[in-house]
Amino acid sequence: MTTETGEKTHQTDWVAFSAASFLVLAVCVALLAQPSTGAVVLPAIYDWIATELGPLYLLAGTATIIFLAWLAFSRFGHVRIGGADAKAEFSKVSWAGMLFCAGVGAGLMYWAAIEWAYYLDTPPFGIEARSRESLQWASAYGLFHWGPSAWAFYCLPTLAIAYAYHNRKSPYLRLSAGCAGFSALAPNTPGGRAIDLIFMISLLGGAGSSLGFTTPMIAALIARMLGIETSFQLEVIAMVVIIALFATSAAVGIKQGIKRLTDLNVWLLFGFLAFVLFSGPTVWLIKTAINATGLVAQNFIRLNSWTEPFGTTDFVKDWTIFYWAWWIAYGPVVGLFVARISRGRTLREIIFGMLGFGTLGAGLFFVILGNYGLWLETVGGIDISSYIDESGGSAAIVEMIYQLPLPALAAGVFCVAAIVFSATTYDSASYILASNATKSLPAGDDPAIWQRLFWALMLGLLPLSLLFVGGQRVVQTAALIASVPLILIGVVMAWSLVRKLKADHPPGQVAG
Repeated sequence: MTTETGEKTHQTDWVAFSAASFLVLAVCVALLAQPSTGAVVLPAIYDWIATELGPLYLLAGTATIIFLAWLAFSRFGHVRIGGADAKAEFSKVSWAGMLFCAGVGAGLMYWAAIEWAYYLDTPPFGIEARSRESLQWASAYGLFHWGPSAWAFYCLPTLAIAYAYHNRKSPYLRLSAGCAGFSALAPNTPGGRAIDLIFMISLLGGAGSSLGFTTPMIAALIARMLGIETSFQLEVIAMVVIIALFATSAAVGIKQGIKRLTDLNVWLLFGFLAFVLFSGPTVWLIKTAINATGLVAQNFIRLNSWTEPFGTTDFVKDWTIFYWAWWIAYGPVVGLFVARISRGRTLREIIFGMLGFGTLGAGLFFVILGNYGLWLETVGGIDISSYIDESGGSAAIVEMIYQLPLPALAAGVFCVAAIVFSATTYDSASYILASNATKSLPAGDDPAIWQRLFWALMLGLLPLSLLFVGGQRVVQTAALIASVPLILIGVVMAWSLVRKLKADHPPGQVAG
């Protein structure tokens, strides 16, 4: 359908649109009306799911990595998204930057900076707090949580949706397209609609969790730079600024909007990391990075299978299960977005690119920014842990940044990068929500701008509601609840993808 000016428009799927928006508004109204009840009920739900279903998450992570490794080295690894003659729409640098920024969001900036402090005081494996061994794991465990397992959860839906969308020519950029190997779960069937509704709610939970962590950090940075007190009102202002930046990006589309924001942010982020590396304890950071990488590599299987059956520290429940749930909940939005930008790339290239570029990019934050904070704590004489205990993680991050040379400039760059990172999270997430609420979306087309702006507002409303209720566990619970049904959907997507690949590329045929 086109307007009189020739601009393409697409009809809204009002069933999906109304159901998802109603559920989100209902949750937000309930949280705002009864914040004290929410502060009690949500953590209780988290504890039950993490305790009773925790091992299932660990098994899901291991199974996903094994499946992707098999797929990459199988005869299907050479299959090209879009067909044998398809050309890549974006350069490898821009493609890697967009998938990285869509996959981690500003949540990486928050957790990479301070995650080590929690591991130092409550280390894994029953290690004594603040011992030499706990220092080693404090510098390393974040690499595991944000490493290959995380990107494997993102990669599976990417492949299933990309193949259906570009190779099978599905007009639907939806999660159900990746399950279309089963006719009962194809788009617009009752089963497919249920999957897409589950996905939209999980996306709002996953993205809402990310923004719920990072918005207070941005507000704290702005408050420090302006010399004012941080407040909930300032967090609302920060959210408005992010949405305004997103709105500008949405108005000009992926190539001119998300791509340019991403390119800018990649330069800002890695320029900032280079500044920290070379203005800080350079040799110490390099030595710690090498040691941490080796420690995770040597223990990768152990970390993926440690269920803490003989301990009572709740380390796995509080950290690994939360992270796996977060990746699962947010995985489909990354999958749908990366599927949209991956035409012309082979399955093997996407697998190695996502697991490789994603792990490397996230790892640099932990070994540079995170270990800089650890150095301040253990060598530099700055008690970052006390800032976390007394004023929260956001205040601790601000204090870390202000220990760098040229602190005002460093804080400004870090703040701008966090705002742009959050805007790209809004942009990619709202793009996918709008795609799911559109009846059909042929390859290369974009959903209506008004829809993307509407879903950006929904994305902003949920984290603000979670912040109003208060507490890190409350924000974590949103991701955990959203992830539960997606574990089963991931199995369906993997099975569906293999069925379609086998049908299109029988034995003896050269994959392409």
